[in-house]
Amino acid sequence: MLDISNTSLSYDDIRRIHNPLTGGVILFTRNYANRVQLLELTHAIRDVCNDVIIAVDQEGGRVQRFQGDGFTSLPPMRVLGTLWNNDAISAMRIAKAIGYIIAAELRACGVDLSFTPVLDLDYGYSKVIGDRALHSNPRVVALLAQGIAHGLALAGMAACGKHFPGHGYVKADSHVSAPVDTRTLDEILAYDAQPYQWPGLSLDAVMPAHIVYPTVDTQPAGFSSIWLKKILRGKLGFNGVIFSDDLSMEAARQARTTAEAAHAALDAGCSMVLVCNHPEETDDVLQCLRTRVIDNVSQRRIKGITPQGKFLKWNDLMCQSDYCQARKLVDSLE
Repeated sequence: MLDISNTSLSYDDIRRIHNPLTGGVILFTRNYANRVQLLELTHAIRDVCNDVIIAVDQEGGRVQRFQGDGFTSLPPMRVLGTLWNNDAISAMRIAKAIGYIIAAELRACGVDLSFTPVLDLDYGYSKVIGDRALHSNPRVVALLAQGIAHGLALAGMAACGKHFPGHGYVKADSHVSAPVDTRTLDEILAYDAQPYQWPGLSLDAVMPAHIVYPTVDTQPAGFSSIWLKKILRGKLGFNGVIFSDDLSMEAARQARTTAEAAHAALDAGCSMVLVCNHPEETDDVLQCLRTRVIDNVSQRRIKGITPQGKFLKWNDLMCQSDYCQARKLVDSLE
């Protein structure tokens, strides 16, 4: 999965998307001017490759790539956790409404997937996670995330939990440094990884953290077959898609090229790797992966992320009673 440079496709964007190893495109704020432009862009991407996954980080709060021109202003997820402490029933209803709004608005613009919900615990000192976390209690995180996932599913969108097994405990930001979490496996499984084990939370995808947990493995979780194959798939029974986090982040580099990191992540058990913000490195990755065989199991998992059929047009969506009710619930938080 790669990114693009602007609000429309360049020749190089088209060339990279057309590569048979490209299975996804992730969009950022720089790719959005308004809804009409966004729909034209997603149509243009489909014209190059009609089965590519188009994704975005549309969590809410400070991580909402598309804002304005009709997109609902979503609160940071910590707001749901605060509401839970006073009114758990209302918090669950609004969590479901937020999931529905995210999926309905994105699908009306041709976007298949938002990398959400965040399942990291709110320990109170991670700047990069901060108010993106739902709550400090893993049970509450799981229940609120279940509500978000339910809302996503009602509008035909998959849920992707992140950042496995947990990013909330470390202070360092994996975008610019290499965080280390020295806790034991039992501690991590008992707290941070608990939401991934919640029986009612049906995740279609998981994104691992670029964090080293040295009591388990010397490699970051997204490059660790112990975390991905033995624990996530084996112990926790997860059978969906595993997306790497962005391989251009500092914590993913570890004195290796992005292409080497892509091989390492795929070897560890990732189904699809993300390369963002460095187009020249994307070309290197595509070149170096050209001889790699994508197994049928991974192909089926990845294809399951893309919604089947078309969703409502934006104007029709605005008239839907379920959508209008969801907007009222979210607006009530302000």
